[in-house]
Amino acid sequence: MGLHKTLWRVGIARMAAAEIVARGSLDDVPVAWLPAGPPLTFLADPFGLWRDGMLHLFAEAFDYRDRIGRIDVLRFDRDLALIDRRPCLIEPWHLSYPQVFEHGGETWMLPEAFRSGTLTLYRAVDFPVRWEKAAGFDLDGPAVDATPLFHDGRWWLFYAASWGKAARQSHLHVAYADRLQGPWTLHPLNPVRIDRASARPGGTAMILNGRPVLPVQDCTHGYGGALRLLTITTLTPDAFAAEVGAPMTAPASAAPFTDGLHTLSACGPVTLVDAKRRFLSPAGLLADIRRGWARGR
Repeated sequence: MGLHKTLWRVGIARMAAAEIVARGSLDDVPVAWLPAGPPLTFLADPFGLWRDGMLHLFAEAFDYRDRIGRIDVLRFDRDLALIDRRPCLIEPWHLSYPQVFEHGGETWMLPEAFRSGTLTLYRAVDFPVRWEKAAGFDLDGPAVDATPLFHDGRWWLFYAASWGKAARQSHLHVAYADRLQGPWTLHPLNPVRIDRASARPGGTAMILNGRPVLPVQDCTHGYGGALRLLTITTLTPDAFAAEVGAPMTAPASAAPFTDGLHTLSACGPVTLVDAKRRFLSPAGLLADIRRGWARGR
């Protein structure tokens, strides 16, 4: 509860993620920014797949009046004109960070849902609007912003710890498995990284120049303040080492959403990002008060 509120705005950068990583910046990159939503609502954490000539963009849809995020899918044509938008995954708990990817002839979604007490993998049964639970991951607690990557013949999972606000922003954990559905083995060095500037995942993991590269959030000056790129130089079942790059901030084209940047998702010829705006919101505070009053009835 508070007078300050944060809104996010999703953008579709017309440039492949590898090129943006090489540039180290979104400055001067053409970005199609989605319009802001109704008051006290936003879209964040964009991930996407191209299917049948359309971009399917999955994102957290949030409303401050109930504070329970759901996952929406937005479809765009090749010119990035919006075709439609629909909810595609709703649970009793908050959902966000919908990692969507293809593997083994199936389409999968791994959303963040730590308030449910676990991490659940979903399989599309009617893409993109119907999903079923496929597996629960037995880790060292509910994972935050879990990010999968297949590399060197096995699956790797990067995620932030879920205990306490500080750990969610500063502790990077790793697990590995032979199969996507698990079982998963915890890395013996967990947390493999403790650094508020470069630990919490913030997008799709990529293999660039033979090495895994993980977008991570720089929370030094607040949650989602900037992104950095973590190049993992050693990744084995018993060792981990990484080098971190300079901060990547929201470009001027995102104005007035220039207070932060916290997702960078590869999606073929485009890259999906989101930018942050902090502002004073009496209406948001009133919504908090009403929600608290309703819970206490």
